[in-house]
Amino acid sequence: MTETENGRVSKVEAADVGAGQMGQRYLAAGARIGMRLWAAQPPSEGKPEAAREYETVGYVVTGRARLRAGDRTLELGPGDSWVVPAGVSHTYEIVEAFTAVEATSPPAQQAGRDAPPG
Repeated sequence: MTETENGRVSKVEAADVGAGQMGQRYLAAGARIGMRLWAAQPPSEGKPEAAREYETVGYVVTGRARLRAGDRTLELGPGDSWVVPAGVSHTYEIVEAFTAVEATSPPAQQAGRDAPPG
């Protein structure tokens, strides 16, 4: 992960992209926003629900998933995007091998915000 420092433009080399404990790959991150990639995530029943202290916006590249939050279920497919506000308990069920890019604010990968639920 690379953050912008002192107002300078920065780059994250593909070889330097770090991996998280839940299958995510951490892309570029600034002081207020971070990106991550979920690449070819296999079908799953879903992880335990979690409420995070960051807001998430995402975009589906390939595959299908269900985003569940309370009594709402969103069917996500290629080209769809979504928003999960900070503090909303939710989970994803991967229906078909799933690749998506997410942006989180503040950055999920900083200060232990992205630890697996447990």
